[in-house]
Amino acid sequence: MAKRPIFVPINDKNELFKEIEIDFKYYNGFAVSQKSKCITSLHESATKEGFQNVLEVSTKSSEKLGHRLSAFNLMLETNDYGTISIESAFQGSKVFENGGPYHDIYRKDSLSAKRDERIKTSGGLQYFEFEGVTWELEPKSAFYDWIYIKALLPHMEYIKENLTRYDAFSDIEFNPKKSINCQARTCAILVSLINLGLLDKAMKTPECFKNTVYRTTAKQGVFEF
Repeated sequence: MAKRPIFVPINDKNELFKEIEIDFKYYNGFAVSQKSKCITSLHESATKEGFQNVLEVSTKSSEKLGHRLSAFNLMLETNDYGTISIESAFQGSKVFENGGPYHDIYRKDSLSAKRDERIKTSGGLQYFEFEGVTWELEPKSAFYDWIYIKALLPHMEYIKENLTRYDAFSDIEFNPKKSINCQARTCAILVSLINLGLLDKAMKTPECFKNTVYRTTAKQGVFEF
């Protein structure tokens, strides 16, 4: 057995999502077939908890929407670098003690961006810098959530029609003990912003975004960015 969270949109401006831990049967192995079994098991367990329609948001998703919404696949229009993946935007915007931001990473594919050696050898992460805006490390997931939702703005009619019909979102690869950013969580936040009519207000500026989305104190801990 294993535990993974699912993220549930909440129509409350003070709490946009709930993180609910689900026990499920885990299938060892890195093969796609094993991951698919894990996802099916997780969703079956979530159904027993009352969540009938859960979308897996990752490259392992069997649903086209969930696969396309992976940060590895989702593309973002930038002012100076054209269309880049969310993963490349995230990694290339990191500023460390001894270097960065490494904007050349923007032009790399998602996997190469994540594996760039400088990400591991430049010292501690200090902040993010993207399109002339500095993002501090608190709230912890703010920069990631911002660029993810920003990438979806041009497709909002489709998102409103399709994403909002899900009760919850999962990411089988996400381990809350090791990392903080999670595409499934961001999807839950986005659905709540849409349902509450707060999306336009939130996306006006980075400050509006932080003030709208992060009203409750984030959990404290050590995470990998």
